[in-house]
Amino acid sequence: MTKPTLSVIMPVFNAEKYLQEAIDSILNQTFSDFELLILNDKSTDNSKAIIERNAAKDPRIVFIDKVVNVGPANLRNEGFETAQGTFVALMDADDISKPDRFAKQIDALTQNPEIGVCATFYTLFRENGKRQLISVPTQHADIKRAFLFYNPIGNPTIMLRKEALKDFRFDNDFVPIEDYELWNRLLDETTYINLPESLLDYRWHDTNISQTKIDNVNRALQKIRLAQLEKNFGIAATHPNINGFLNALDFKRGLAPEAIIGTIEAAKALFAINNREHLYNEKAFEKQITQIVVRTIRKSKEYNKSFLNYLKTDGKVFYQKVKWIDRIVIMLKSLR
Repeated sequence: MTKPTLSVIMPVFNAEKYLQEAIDSILNQTFSDFELLILNDKSTDNSKAIIERNAAKDPRIVFIDKVVNVGPANLRNEGFETAQGTFVALMDADDISKPDRFAKQIDALTQNPEIGVCATFYTLFRENGKRQLISVPTQHADIKRAFLFYNPIGNPTIMLRKEALKDFRFDNDFVPIEDYELWNRLLDETTYINLPESLLDYRWHDTNISQTKIDNVNRALQKIRLAQLEKNFGIAATHPNINGFLNALDFKRGLAPEAIIGTIEAAKALFAINNREHLYNEKAFEKQITQIVVRTIRKSKEYNKSFLNYLKTDGKVFYQKVKWIDRIVIMLKSLR
């Protein structure tokens, strides 16, 4: 059989409530030369029957039924290995792709052979009807800078060249933010873009996040940040002010004055390295870190005379960006 142009990877686990809508949004794409790899992760609900019913009607569906639960990262990795297409798209089992999503992404990739990863804007939607457009940086340089602070790629909006992926795979050590880690790691291997149009509706579930999951996110985020600091700035995890560098990239509320001083010194060091190495747009890079540092100062655990004196001298470049009314409050609290 002729290989499809595109392979679509859809992991499924107990998704019966929304699965048919997600499948329909793929099968009804205006671009039709694809295979849909649906990987069922030993669902205990009616998901398997829904997949089988659709596979019986549409030969583009390739059904992979797992006998043990392996998790979405492993399912996507298996999808990468199985995919026959020149391009690979990701899709979640509860989201909705717009009908022209694939056509527009295929066009962007074929017209620009230097681009390896093409994602898009997306729209968060809730069961109560509320919708929110998520816009992200569109050009590679801006996407690369954004990765220092957050994940600017909507995982279920991704389409990529399979050859650009090489041997890169999702790493289970970074679950549940393994997508952030993978796309950050692949960043220097190819060019990224985000199409400035929402081509996917991302279903937002109002569920409580367990403390275990929060802890796992924080643990994985720190590992990603440490890798970024060493790779991009040559700052090792053993640096005596490593916490200051971590806090300069990720806002923390309620830090002690000593920790904020470390954050300010780290921010100044990052500015100096960036100015010397020309890693990122200087103005945009300094603006983003300055916003984090200013918030950190405003949300300090406490204030004292020594800290205030530091802010007015060595920390002046950031302190002067704090709103005047907040500076008055800081001064009054420092003089108590």
